[in-house]
Amino acid sequence: MVAKKIYAAYFSLFFLMLFVAVQGLGQISIKPKTIFEHLTPQEGTEITLETDLTTIMVNRYSTDYLPAMLTLADGQSFVVKVQPKGKFRRKTAEVPPLKIKFTKKMLLEQGLDTLNEVRLVLPCFDNGRGDRLLIKEYLIYRMFERLTNNCVRARLVQVTLRDNHVEKSSKKMFGLLVEDNEETAARLKGIQIEQYGMPYDSTVIEQAALVAIFQYMIGNTDWDVPMMRNVRLIRPDDSRVLVVPYDFDFSGLVAAPYASPSSESGLMTVRDRFLMANGIPREALRQAVQTLKSAQRDLYDLCNSKHLNRETSTEMARYLDSFFKSIDKNFDVPARASVVASD
Repeated sequence: MVAKKIYAAYFSLFFLMLFVAVQGLGQISIKPKTIFEHLTPQEGTEITLETDLTTIMVNRYSTDYLPAMLTLADGQSFVVKVQPKGKFRRKTAEVPPLKIKFTKKMLLEQGLDTLNEVRLVLPCFDNGRGDRLLIKEYLIYRMFERLTNNCVRARLVQVTLRDNHVEKSSKKMFGLLVEDNEETAARLKGIQIEQYGMPYDSTVIEQAALVAIFQYMIGNTDWDVPMMRNVRLIRPDDSRVLVVPYDFDFSGLVAAPYASPSSESGLMTVRDRFLMANGIPREALRQAVQTLKSAQRDLYDLCNSKHLNRETSTEMARYLDSFFKSIDKNFDVPARASVVASD
């Protein structure tokens, strides 16, 4: 009799716990998509942006927002605001990079997350060469994303720009949608910090080493952790800081005609390589080299983009090949390496 009561109590407790668990599952909410994700369901999504481009190009250093309309291929439209951004490209590109800002109320009405800003980078040259340079930079973003989730996401889009300052004025080009700083931090469950002079022993050293070796592979010296140049510093859950790189147009893999290496590197051309890894333990660098080596085939495959001609894809793969051939049996790379110039 006592045993039956004990079994009955166990069964009651079991079903009570099962009920609570099911109720809990019913209350779990699925994280809504961000506007960045909504705008880029696939590579090469078409979008149309209509705004006063003439005013933006004339007043490219203004901090004022201008009204704009963003329309997707299916006809869905968003009333937004745009603001010129960037440093070098704000000065040189025909249309400077733009911050696109949505209203949080509208995003909520669409069932989207309230992260309400994205960045749109456009080619520096309004021709096929400008598109190719932008696509190569996009592929670098995807390469780093292939290596780690601790990345800045960027997606390739086809943009029709309409200037409402000039009647019936429009142009079509490739663009790069880049997730905003706040979204990167939220996705990595951390906060963005701004601290000049960040020592490497305060960072997640494996990530810092991966960044250093990756930048070496693509031939980029236009970055610096202590100066916070072209890196986002994300601190997840009060732990060590993640170094997250972005902005790769000065790399040798892109080989933009306006790019130049860092003066501290002593290089004559961005096609050559210089390892920026002072303060990072050698073993961490070796581990990063092994990570890249294990992803070698995927990195080559990314070069074979349908948006690039075969010559450009082959040239990108050849440049990567010069990196992988420089790796010695100890998974070390030379501190400085010269590469055959691009055709």
